[in-house]
Amino acid sequence: MALLEISALAIAFGGIQALAGVDLELEQEEILAVIGPNGSGKTTLFNCISNVYRPDKGEVRFQGESLHGLSPDEVARKGIARTFQNLRLFLHMTTLDNLLLGRHAKFRKNPLHAVLRVRSEELRHRRLVEEIIEFLDLQAYRLARVADCPYGVQKRIEVGRALAIEPKLLLLDEPIAGLTSEEKDETAYRITEIRGRYKTAVLLVEHDLRIASRLADRMVALDYGLKIAQGSPEEVQRSPEVIKAYLGDE
Repeated sequence: MALLEISALAIAFGGIQALAGVDLELEQEEILAVIGPNGSGKTTLFNCISNVYRPDKGEVRFQGESLHGLSPDEVARKGIARTFQNLRLFLHMTTLDNLLLGRHAKFRKNPLHAVLRVRSEELRHRRLVEEIIEFLDLQAYRLARVADCPYGVQKRIEVGRALAIEPKLLLLDEPIAGLTSEEKDETAYRITEIRGRYKTAVLLVEHDLRIASRLADRMVALDYGLKIAQGSPEEVQRSPEVIKAYLGDE
């Protein structure tokens, strides 16, 4: 059984068909890249998986269970975490506090502990967050306001907040957009490390085909909401439909 199964997924906004019968499967600990021109439906796909959008047709199943009707926070509790194309961080808060917020779905309420002031639960969450800070090399920014951190660091913080949920599936929406060449290579390395260290599958939306090919086990291409190709990175990039989508007709 695949970790994530998407079948006949469709959603329209007014007269625009953002997704049109998309099928997709993602295996345990696999890295799958979704590519396509602007407006092809990549971020809409993420929003349907996390139930920010409710699809008009089709189904999303995670670990064999339908996600239909769940709220975005319930989807997160199932083990699906994501980053965003436009950063969604709490800029006035510290790096540490942003990552601790990522643990909110994991907190267990215990009134007795509250009365006795037992902090074992809090300390357990803090230990995990500190491990993520070390893994992502954020120690120098641990107590810094996110608004005061460089953009590349903010991108790492958002990945760290997603990891704090301890996801089985990580959705990364253009994780290297806006980064320098050196930062892109560093982020690509960290994504492969995330898979190995956290045993997490990764669904990756990326415009940089060099990075996407380097990272992905398989690749899917979308155009105008349709899946136009799937296979190995080499096969997808050689597809006439993909070449046409990116470069137009001759």
